[in-house]
Amino acid sequence: MANNTPTPHIGAKLGDIAETVIMAGDPLRVKFMAETYLEDAKLFNQVRGMLGYTGTYHGQRISVMGHGMGGPSIGIYTYELYNFYGVQTIIRVGSAGAIQEALHVGDLVVATGACTNSNYAAQYELPGTFAPIADFGLARKAVEACERMGYRHMVGNVLSSDTFYTENGHIDRWQRMGVLAVEMEIAMLYMNAARAGRKALGICTVSDHILTGEATTAEERQTTFTKMMDVAFAIAG
Repeated sequence: MANNTPTPHIGAKLGDIAETVIMAGDPLRVKFMAETYLEDAKLFNQVRGMLGYTGTYHGQRISVMGHGMGGPSIGIYTYELYNFYGVQTIIRVGSAGAIQEALHVGDLVVATGACTNSNYAAQYELPGTFAPIADFGLARKAVEACERMGYRHMVGNVLSSDTFYTENGHIDRWQRMGVLAVEMEIAMLYMNAARAGRKALGICTVSDHILTGEATTAEERQTTFTKMMDVAFAIAG
């Protein structure tokens, strides 16, 4: 692996970042994780305000870092982490909008697969449609952790959408196909992991319900969605 560090988007040197990185879209959520879960956390990145820290959790060296909003943003950061910093495992924790009636605000979604309306996979020039999936070992550990901790959860497909405000998202069609929730980044994470031969998992907290109108505040999403963080750190070792 060539030493291309620091990169245009990450100011860390090779060795500053652990082999396992827990990521969130909001850099303030990352700061919360560093202060709440990590011991001796040291800041390794603040380029463009995308905070990143490395510390230890129960003796295990772990990093946390922001990835921004949307597929292109997480695509850049996870590509650089996998290909330039030697990262082996990335776990995304984030919010999602539920589209199945069995889900409620605060429930967790373990994303074993990620549908998308993005054109991200076109770069690979595949002769068909690629199905982005999680690392099975990570997904199994996450489900076991949810069961052990007593956290309400569902397991299955999410939709990684390129649009937050959309003219017609056809949510009813995705719902009929059994998709659990909508977010914006997991499919791109899974594609980068597949191409790099690395591991990835997305764990989401339901922040709102697109069908029922249940919702949380921005502050609640930033600081109180700790169950998905508990699970992510539990399986990161």
